[in-house]
Amino acid sequence: MFNIEDFDIKLDTKNLGRNFIYSEEIPSTNSFLLNNLEDFNHGTTILSEFQQEGKGRLNRPWFSNKGQNLTFSILLAKNINRYNPNHISLAASLAVSYAIENLFQLKTNLKWPNDVLINNKKVSGILLESSSQGSEITKIVIGIGINVNQTKFIGDFKLQPTSVKFELKKEIQRERLLSEILNVFENLIRDPKECSKKVLNDWRDKCRMIGEPVSITIGDEKKYGIFYDLDANGFLILKSGDKIEKITSGDVSIR
Repeated sequence: MFNIEDFDIKLDTKNLGRNFIYSEEIPSTNSFLLNNLEDFNHGTTILSEFQQEGKGRLNRPWFSNKGQNLTFSILLAKNINRYNPNHISLAASLAVSYAIENLFQLKTNLKWPNDVLINNKKVSGILLESSSQGSEITKIVIGIGINVNQTKFIGDFKLQPTSVKFELKKEIQRERLLSEILNVFENLIRDPKECSKKVLNDWRDKCRMIGEPVSITIGDEKKYGIFYDLDANGFLILKSGDKIEKITSGDVSIR
């Protein structure tokens, strides 16, 4: 059982997680914040022990054992048009990465666009969704799934999964990890101007793929080249010979 008091004691934010919703089971935490008619406060965070329709990028299902992991979503609804949504997504993966390193001294690295890895195995994924009125984004919801105490994973995976417990060989206090993620994330996105530059630079530092030969799968198509850099919007720059190409989505792997 998730102890909300233990979570709240370690929470050191102004907005994120201050309105906290706990659910035993829900179809999707992202959908709950995006589609609910209630006007939730900026920073509202919902954690569910189980999601019946949990999903990752490209509508892939996200399976998580009930009561063992962290599957939660954060609502951003204040000054969001001052931010680049891609930078928000990159900042979320950085927050998870830094929180795991801060608390457990486990080395993490990042895989474009938003996976967090330990020993080249996936420990966390991010899904950002938004709603708009006309050309204006009205809210952004960041869904985060983290394998915390689950140690057995059944199925076929594009990237081998792991968990914090599996890597550390001991039970993890989920409450402390969630509060640390929210603390770090709020600091990363506190200033829109600083956010863009810092997040891009920090993300580059934690991505081992930059400079490596990669293959990128986009639907039925494959592209090959060097992961040259991120552009100012956080998109992948692929270099193949003299050709430079911007990649906005896809699955990346080192060749």
